[in-house]
Amino acid sequence: MAEVARPRYEVAVRIEAPFRGRMDSRGLRRLAVRVLRAEEVLPPAEVGLVVTDDETLHDLNHRYLGLDEPTDVLSFGHDPSGEPFVTPPDGVRRLGEVILSYPTAERQAREAGHSVREEAAHLVVHGLLHLLGYDHADPEDERRMRAREEDLLAGGPR
Repeated sequence: MAEVARPRYEVAVRIEAPFRGRMDSRGLRRLAVRVLRAEEVLPPAEVGLVVTDDETLHDLNHRYLGLDEPTDVLSFGHDPSGEPFVTPPDGVRRLGEVILSYPTAERQAREAGHSVREEAAHLVVHGLLHLLGYDHADPEDERRMRAREEDLLAGGPR
């Protein structure tokens, strides 16, 4: 009997050469899957996580958001509404990419007095929530998003 493939989450993690060995790609992948499940994203779905440098984030921030400054994390969704225009032929929902700066995560971790791993986890959760429609444009949205980040980082309830 042929085995039927279960729908799943595809999380592609790319850690650029200078930061390999400093980041746990499997841990980032597991965290992303946990967030997608907690947010009730139905599989099959895919997302990309990229760990890069300050210069890349600065360039992307300037090019796509018009902000001539570095930042810690950026999210580029394939569909800002969160709903696909049409279902792709393979049925996979492509959410987009979360790109974080390792050097900025390292600085922020030092300033906050916690590990780079904890800081990177926070940035990944923050970026994924943006892909899933969360925002922090006004105080109420910011409160809601920060509370959800804290729940997810603690492994807490929906």
